Amino acid sequence: MDKSAIEHFLHTQVLAWNAGDREAFFAAYRAAAPKGLLIEYVGRPASDGWPVLEHMWDTQCAKVEVEEALLIVSGTEAALHNHNKVRGTTLVIETIEQYIFDDGHLTVRYFIGQP
Repeated sequence: MDKSAIEHFLHTQVLAWNAGDREAFFAAYRAAAPKGLLIEYVGRPASDGWPVLEHMWDTQCAKVEVEEALLIVSGTEAALHNHNKVRGTTLVIETIEQYIFDDGHLTVRYFIGQP
């Protein structure tokens, strides 16, 4: 994926998340990772990303609105700093997210700040 495609994917998945559009959210990931998805919450082992993404959607989408703070794309990798706003509160959880695009495979690493 080139820089434009990576930026499009990252913005699309955030927009779909915030809109509660599950179909668009997963379609964006399927398009970005047709050969496989690996997700790691830093500090825990990486695992098959599809069940992780399903669980994240089911347990967090209704609770959290994502605000993009900074996106940097370098080659086939991206780093994204997000403010994850817990709906109905003033709580914000900061994340740094690393995306590595490799010939149809996508690896995502989440660094999650403590609230």
